Amino acid sequence: NQEFLLSSYRRFQLMRFAVEEINNSTDLLPNVSLGYDIFDHCSDSHSFPGILSFISVNSSIRPYDNLSRMSEVIAVVGTFTSPGSRTVAPLFMMDLIPMVSYGASSSIFSRKQNFPSFLRMMHPNKDVIESIYKMLVHFNWRWVAFLNINDDYGNDGRDVFIEMIEGTDICLAYTRGLDEKTNYTPIFKQLETQQINIIIVYAPEWTAEDLIMSAIEQNVTNKVWIAGDAWALNKRLPKLKGIKNIGTVLGVSEPKITIPGFNDFIYSSKGQSDNNNEEQQKLCNQVCNCSGLRPENITSAESSFSFAVYSAIYAIAHALHNTLQCGSGECNRNITPYPHVILKELKKSNFTLLNHSIQFDDNGDPTFGYFSFVFWNQSGDAEEVGFYKFDPLCDFFVNNSKIQWYENKPVPSSLCSIPCDEGYKKKTDGPHKCCFKCEICPEGTYVNTTEDPYLCIKCNDKTEWSSEGSTKCNHRVEEYVHFTETAAIFVMIGTWAFIGFTVAVSVLFAINYNTPVVKSAGGPMCFLILSCLILCSISVFFYFGVPTDSFCVLRYVPFLLFYTVCVACFVVRSFQIVFIFKIAAKYPKFHSLWVKYNGQWLFITAVFLIQLLLIVFVYSFAPPKAYSITSGYFDKLVLDCHVSLNKSSVSLVFLSLLCLLCFIFSYMGKDLPKNYNEAKSITFCLLLLILTWVVFATIFFVYSGKHIQTLNALAVLCSLYSFLVWYFMPKVYIIIYQPQKNTQQYFQDLILNYSKAITY
Repeated sequence: NQEFLLSSYRRFQLMRFAVEEINNSTDLLPNVSLGYDIFDHCSDSHSFPGILSFISVNSSIRPYDNLSRMSEVIAVVGTFTSPGSRTVAPLFMMDLIPMVSYGASSSIFSRKQNFPSFLRMMHPNKDVIESIYKMLVHFNWRWVAFLNINDDYGNDGRDVFIEMIEGTDICLAYTRGLDEKTNYTPIFKQLETQQINIIIVYAPEWTAEDLIMSAIEQNVTNKVWIAGDAWALNKRLPKLKGIKNIGTVLGVSEPKITIPGFNDFIYSSKGQSDNNNEEQQKLCNQVCNCSGLRPENITSAESSFSFAVYSAIYAIAHALHNTLQCGSGECNRNITPYPHVILKELKKSNFTLLNHSIQFDDNGDPTFGYFSFVFWNQSGDAEEVGFYKFDPLCDFFVNNSKIQWYENKPVPSSLCSIPCDEGYKKKTDGPHKCCFKCEICPEGTYVNTTEDPYLCIKCNDKTEWSSEGSTKCNHRVEEYVHFTETAAIFVMIGTWAFIGFTVAVSVLFAINYNTPVVKSAGGPMCFLILSCLILCSISVFFYFGVPTDSFCVLRYVPFLLFYTVCVACFVVRSFQIVFIFKIAAKYPKFHSLWVKYNGQWLFITAVFLIQLLLIVFVYSFAPPKAYSITSGYFDKLVLDCHVSLNKSSVSLVFLSLLCLLCFIFSYMGKDLPKNYNEAKSITFCLLLLILTWVVFATIFFVYSGKHIQTLNALAVLCSLYSFLVWYFMPKVYIIIYQPQKNTQQYFQDLILNYSKAITY
């Protein structure tokens, strides 16, 4: 078509202009003129003869083996398309003839093992697709179609796009390769069926024109068409009748760079006739009826790749400048510019052209320049609305205010499914991840849309909690009995009062140590019992505050060890009273041995050592440890101590057996003299002890909150008070308020009366 011819013809004239500008320069190649041969690579069948003539020597084509068999071609500019370049490039690669393309963007040309002497002045597909991807992300478009020409250029662009969106929120809903035989009707129907509003068209001008004109004819409306750089600056399509009905056209293009002097060149050279000789027509169908063209037609034609063409010619000229050592103001014409030397200098290119620094990377791709984002405005022009620069910062900018969307509506959306509300995860519905259902995350889980919107992440049961539909986990509130709580203060005051009373009783007993009441209560054994009760009370204080492993050990070990000693003392005390009044007369030898070897102290020591060994043995394998209770609580973390009941039961059983033995001996002495009869007080102490721990055990199995620790401390304190109040306080009362009963005569009278009662 005419527009295609004009854009190609414009690039042809730009090549001529660049060569003539260089030849007229006194700086670049001062005494050297560039020769050239230009023809349109319109198709393989028509163009191969011209290409072969480039590289043939005496009608022979093979890699040169000496200087005399080398082609006169030192470099090639072109071809324009990726398929065309891929067809002819191998012919130039075998002699390392530099091939500088201004339009071939397929990724394959970056592979230097296949195309060692291929360079290009326009960015590869990867950069174009990256610019399109940035635009999709900017407008939050997730559900897109990709239509490409079915050749190396289009298929490579599609593959790069698929690779780029992998692992992102963008889904390729539909893709289709296009050619001259494509029926567009089913394509448009598929786009409507899948509700795809964003269509990326990665194709040359002629294919894009067929597609857009078909969309106008079939009344496709309200779409966003994203043009690749090959047709984003098309001059014909934006002015077509009905183009506004298809929606909004955005595009990625090479920046519009004005080539100084080019327009003057066109106006001055247009009067010359084109060469339409017979030989050219046989070589390739390149005859152009240009007689009707005016300079305005050429200068206003689509200008894509103009700077790429211009810079390609200049890159070769600069490489030749360095090869011929033209830096002194005159080129050394004695140097032969071999193609591989020109290639070496091309790769090292580093010059400024129209304020652009021309350089190549290791793959022969340009490192300079940027892409413009264009919008086909109401006037039918491609208006620049943003840019994407390929510098280290990768600057991206789009001026949304310059874009007028279809029917002045807001920015169109393109989503397969409506985004889920907060607290809902996505559940894939079909082959595309963009199509999904929304499911609320249950209790104990949350969804992090930036990390994985398809997963309800489980909270840490030990430290976190969440309600239904949460976007994060909340830290459980740590609960334990603080020292400042009322219940803790009450128990600790009771403990300090107990310690004070115990110390007072100890002082009172020490003052009245030689009185019958103190001796009948156990004498020196009373001080052991009172001391052990004080040591037991230490455990109470470790039921409050943050539980630690050491706190947990101190909760149980002092009480269990020293309370065992107290019970052992009461066992001995009960046994001694029964032994003196009921057994000594029948077994005098046993009584003498018991007295001689201080049997009561041996028994207490043995009990202490046994319990100590049991505690050390059991707690070596399963010591009490701090742990967190989460079961039964939604948002709390109750800190407590864990004790293995199975393993620590040995110590508890041993203590229980002592209590049973104490109960038996105290019951046997229930009919002894009143002041020697400890049966009632000891029995009552034991019953109170049992009742206390039965009540605590019942509450423990029903309730497991933080206050169980307070109740445990209270149970320990009650156990201590039971001995202090019901065993020692009656003696204290006699010492203070009934001193007449604390005499030797009074006790002898009781024993005498008891003896008479037994006799009778």
